[in-house]
Amino acid sequence: MAQVSLKVNGESRKVDVRPDTSLLDALREQLDLTGTKYGCGEGQCGACTVHIDGTAVRSCVIKAASVAGKEILTIEGLAAKSGKLHPLQQAFLDGGAFQCGFCTSGMIMSGAALLKRHQHPTDDQILEAMQGNICRCGMFLHVKDAINKAAAA
Repeated sequence: MAQVSLKVNGESRKVDVRPDTSLLDALREQLDLTGTKYGCGEGQCGACTVHIDGTAVRSCVIKAASVAGKEILTIEGLAAKSGKLHPLQQAFLDGGAFQCGFCTSGMIMSGAALLKRHQHPTDDQILEAMQGNICRCGMFLHVKDAINKAAAA
């Protein structure tokens, strides 16, 4: 085991990790940040999406030790410190862009990274950015609408 310092949601946090400990496991099991979900464990479903230095990544395939010193943002840190939701979180709520909710945090994190890169994304850019996020409930049209609504806000 090695102790690693991670900067998560603006705070420095220490975690004890093995060389093979994923960022997802460190977030969920040691830091109790359970909004990021375990889906496939292979980086294919998007449920575990977080931002590292502003880029959306799949935390299940990133080793925790490899992101020491980098800015990590989870769904818990996306809202303002005041508690005001990020515009995309609000758009998901307003538009009912989720059903079971399992994929929602990953969808929001991927969408938020897109909105950071493109303030007013085209439908094609939205579809491309959300390509790696799977929703078994089939809420993709609602997700696209939520991203468009957040972009307009």
